[in-house]
Amino acid sequence: MGNSLVVRDSTILAKRSSELRAAQYVRMSTDHQRYSVENQAAVIATYARLRGLTIVETYRDAGLSGLRLKNRTGLIQLLGDVQSGRADFSYILVYDVSRWGRFQDTDEGAHYEFICKKAGIKIAYCAEQFDNDGTMMSSILKNLKRVMAAELSRELSVKVHTGLLRVAGLGFRVGGPLGYGLRRELLDENGASKGLLKRGEQKNLKADRVILRLGPPEEVAVINRIFAEYVEGKKSQEEIVRRLNQEGVPNHLGRPWTRQMVDYVLSDERYIGNVIYNRESRPLREQKVKNAPELWVKKARVIAPAVSEDIFLQAQRRLKLRWQHLDDEQLLSRLKSLFEREGRLSEELINSTLGVPAINVYIDRFGSLRNAYRRIGYEPQWNFDWIDRKRDFDQLLRGTADHLIALLKRVGTIARFEPGVDQLIVDDGITVSLRLARSWQSTSRKTVWTVNRRAVLPKGFIAAIRLANGNRDVLDYLFLPTSEMTGPKIRFTAARLNRFEGHRFATPARLAAAILRQGNRGGPHSKLTIRSGNASQAMRRRQKRLQTKGCSRG
Repeated sequence: MGNSLVVRDSTILAKRSSELRAAQYVRMSTDHQRYSVENQAAVIATYARLRGLTIVETYRDAGLSGLRLKNRTGLIQLLGDVQSGRADFSYILVYDVSRWGRFQDTDEGAHYEFICKKAGIKIAYCAEQFDNDGTMMSSILKNLKRVMAAELSRELSVKVHTGLLRVAGLGFRVGGPLGYGLRRELLDENGASKGLLKRGEQKNLKADRVILRLGPPEEVAVINRIFAEYVEGKKSQEEIVRRLNQEGVPNHLGRPWTRQMVDYVLSDERYIGNVIYNRESRPLREQKVKNAPELWVKKARVIAPAVSEDIFLQAQRRLKLRWQHLDDEQLLSRLKSLFEREGRLSEELINSTLGVPAINVYIDRFGSLRNAYRRIGYEPQWNFDWIDRKRDFDQLLRGTADHLIALLKRVGTIARFEPGVDQLIVDDGITVSLRLARSWQSTSRKTVWTVNRRAVLPKGFIAAIRLANGNRDVLDYLFLPTSEMTGPKIRFTAARLNRFEGHRFATPARLAAAILRQGNRGGPHSKLTIRSGNASQAMRRRQKRLQTKGCSRG
């Protein structure tokens, strides 16, 4: 039993002397089946048996890239246990150097290994042809392996990106937001239609391709109406949004329109039949970069146009010139007038006020909204951290959503993420709104966490990511019904955390299990009971599969 191939987290097996106790770290990315968790566990078990080691703990990362430590909750937990002294083992067994990580800076992988070594724990790479014993030869070979792993990631990144550029150049869809009034059609290798893909569905054959088609006539009519009212009727985006929402016209997510959504429609070339790819790229999963226009891949007239090219170009001219003619003082004057009239400023207030440019205009012109506020003498009393680090927070939300989707997919549950509104839609009909619980210091020097409501909060649940250490580290996750948010925000201190007893989870996998438990309980109108309750047999089977696949450490 000590060297069982079943990979479970928090496994505690037969007690032996600490010198013979070992933990295993396994990671499955998407690059090759031979690195599956089961194969890694088999090699590690053989290595342990030959050396008389007992595997007492398993740390696992499933379906995650080895490029960065971020989101690799298994490795993060392992390093945390080692540094805190909770590690009750003397060895860490890893399949090979690349499973430890394909860090682009090879010193990063060495640093994490040094943390373990400093704590008196040895790392063994079970499938490598050298012993990690600190000799000159093993050090040279290990560093060479790290360089090779990093280089392989770079090569794969270039090859994948080149392939996507080629596919996009042929007019096929390669990802990105779908948009209003558009549908995905699946084609086989001969170009014959296999039908439309529903939201959340994906192709399952590598030879298949996906193209875009116009949606139903009623949605095309709404697109034409938006362009006509903006160009010919000279109405603002806010006026268009107000009229659509008053008439009960839903957007493509079945929710009310916003000014940002109308802006997307007015500036999207797909409505005149053109598909553009590679405006932005994210090499090696680093921060997004905006590419020069000469690097874009543009395929014209691959979709039936929804509007004429003439009215589209008129819309672009109006969008471009709307605020460009205003100098800095005129922009600040409008912002100051709004502040004097309302006595406060916020992103929602600025974006919804007629005659005041959107928040992104001020950020582009002045570098940040904080700088624009300073120029008009407005010093908000609340924490400005959310604006200065908005991109980081957005990436954290998206990364958490992607992790939850991967975990749910492994147990047969399909989920999708809706950017902009930051909502996770689960196939059981559950809507989970992802929010950040940011921390700040009150006047009494207590740490306070705040979860903000935002404009759109459909019935369902809130998954709040609780942050600490200057809002840089994830502490845990709160899972609450939206009925808990009776006002614009939820506030609490460490002393009031008992309020969320049973609703708080240490890892994304446990949060995913909590989401699964709600699947057959009547949806968002039922009482939230995380620790107890009678789940259906199917739901219990899903939970068991999630646990036996070793996801409890994320």
